[in-house]
Amino acid sequence: MRWLARAGLAARGVLYAVIGWIAIEVAFHRSSQQADRTGALHAISATPVGGVLLWLLVAGFAGMALWRLAEAAYGSPGSSGRGAGQRVAALAKAVLYGVIAYGVLKYAIGAGGPPSSDRQSVDLTATLMKYPGGRVLVVVIGLAVVGGGTYLAYQAWRKEFLGDLALGPARAGTRRAVEWLGEFGGMARGAVFVTAGIFLVVAAGEARPQQAKGIDSALRALAGTPLGPWLLVLVAIGLVMFGVFSCCEARWLRL
Repeated sequence: MRWLARAGLAARGVLYAVIGWIAIEVAFHRSSQQADRTGALHAISATPVGGVLLWLLVAGFAGMALWRLAEAAYGSPGSSGRGAGQRVAALAKAVLYGVIAYGVLKYAIGAGGPPSSDRQSVDLTATLMKYPGGRVLVVVIGLAVVGGGTYLAYQAWRKEFLGDLALGPARAGTRRAVEWLGEFGGMARGAVFVTAGIFLVVAAGEARPQQAKGIDSALRALAGTPLGPWLLVLVAIGLVMFGVFSCCEARWLRL
């Protein structure tokens, strides 16, 4: 189970790093790929060893799903790891990573890749708005995404991740590098979720599902701020850093 968990963290790291790199290229108008999971899979498959990497990602995300499912069933390490809230969160993560593993598997066998994050957001928002109270529900979901992103950024800023890493044997320089990657990368990750959540709230408020945005459009929206493409570059670099940090977690996370 430890191997499955570490494989899943490494797979997550690779995906975030590729998404961040695509976003950097988008900022400088050097790529037309989508800066999300779909675009990352296209980019990975285009490499000479793309087929092998895709199957490694399938194994990694399947491992992550099984690990989170085990945590939901038996609890996770730590004094609060057996609480009901922790187990429900682990179950939600197991479902999420199971869906991701399935999407990557379909892409790897040539049965079609997952839809873009933008398409998924628009379709989900439009579907919910068809029902009574749907707009309110979309607002609640959007606020939850904003809150979750803010919490992720706050945790990273407080460096709470250090308590979960066994960095004792590592050199001082390595510990500082991991700390820096986790702090800045986690804050950038949280910023992307906050941006996507804001667009969900706007879409519900204006009753326009097409206003909902996935990761790709949320990132591109950052280039439309007064800071121009440099804010997008900053956040994109942060996503690459989070990808590297996730690989560090695969090495040093306490399991």
